[in-house]
This record gives sequence, structure tokens and C-alpha cells, in this order.
Amino acid sequence: MNIGTRSKVKELIKSGQVLADGKIIKKPEIHVDEIGTKIICQGKEYQYQPYIYYMMNKPPGVITATTDGKERTVLDVLKEQLIEKKGSLAGIPIKDIFPAGRLDKDTVGLLILTNDGSLAHNILSPAKHVPKTYLVKTQSAISPQMADRLKKGVLIGEKERTLPAVITMRKEDECTLTITEGRYHQVKRMFQAVGTNVIYLKRLSMGNLWLDKELEEGQVRELTQKEVMELCLKK
Repeated sequence: MNIGTRSKVKELIKSGQVLADGKIIKKPEIHVDEIGTKIICQGKEYQYQPYIYYMMNKPPGVITATTDGKERTVLDVLKEQLIEKKGSLAGIPIKDIFPAGRLDKDTVGLLILTNDGSLAHNILSPAKHVPKTYLVKTQSAISPQMADRLKKGVLIGEKERTLPAVITMRKEDECTLTITEGRYHQVKRMFQAVGTNVIYLKRLSMGNLWLDKELEEGQVRELTQKEVMELCLKK
């Protein structure tokens, strides 16, 4: 839980600074129920969670990665937010958390960060066809003919056409697009294929989970249990 190294935690236990359900434990080899036991270390309570899930409204200019030698990453943003809210990263398995899926550096919107590999696989696997909805603004107007092509699927430089998309026009140069694939730069390449460029892209949803409208760019919050369940559901 990122409280300290194994040797440091052993020292804390042996020095009587760890309590399990109100009882001081001085033997590191003692076993407890990790889910149900109330652990207090150095006066602070910790609750073990095998899996943790965060919703981020990804800001622009940040890369979707856990580490990078030059660029600021979404994990950097997560750490900053958690330290701001909690004061430290103690109690959070930060080394195990990763982004479930990718968004381009200039793309904003819904991003899930978790340590649950199984859930990530379920929402990212091509075989699952989990729908993802984006807000798209384009360089020029989107004609009815362009929209029809996107709905049917287009060639984007690969053997297979994209699967049929759902497009809802908002303005002549703005729409929402729902796709069920996750090809490289797919949305941008789809619009290039019909004759225009994407100038703004924001992911609004994954599966049945929608981006919290109260969450500003760069902000993070934990998912509710209901939202975790919604991630695994199809529309």
C-alpha cells in the first residue's frame, strides 16, 4: 500500500507502531484478513483495496503513459491530484496503477487509471467491441455525405474498413462519434479519410461509463462501485 519498504514496515511493526483492529502487533509474521481488518500505522488508518479505479478528465499536453523521461504523464497528474487531496501517496498502490487505454497527447477527456488488469482487458479487447464516444470538432464542415461514409465504415490505410460508427451532428463542424474499435489515431484518421482534419477531440464515454461533467480538465476522482460495474457493460 505504498507505506514503505518491506524492511521499513517490519521496523514499524516491531516498534509497536502498527495496530490491527485496535491491537498492537509486534510480529511481522502475524496473518490478518487483509480485507476486513482495520489497520492503523503511525496513527493513520489504512483500508486495503485489491483494486483501485480512478476517472481522469485528461488535460491536453500530457501523454498517456506511466513514466517518461521528458514528457509529463497521466500518472504524474494522478500523483499530483492525490497528494493535493490526501497529503501523500501512502495507502495507494501507485506503482501498480496504469491507464486503461490511450488518448493522444492533444486529446482530452475520459481516461481510466487502475491496477485491475482483467477489467482493462475487458474494456480494451477488440473482441469485446466496447463503444467509445467522442466529441469531435473539425477544420471544415462535415457534409451529409461525409457523415454517411463514417456511418458505413471507411478505409484508413489498413486492409479492413473501420466498423460502422454512430455520428450525431451538433454543428456543421462539430459532432459526437461512437466507435467500437481502438485503432491507432482512429478518429483522426477516419475524418482525414472523408476529407477534413480533427482540431479538437474529447472522449466522453467508454461502455456505459460517461465522463463526470463536474470533473474539470486535469482533475481525478475515484470511481463508485456502480461506475466500475458500468465499465463492464455494453450499450
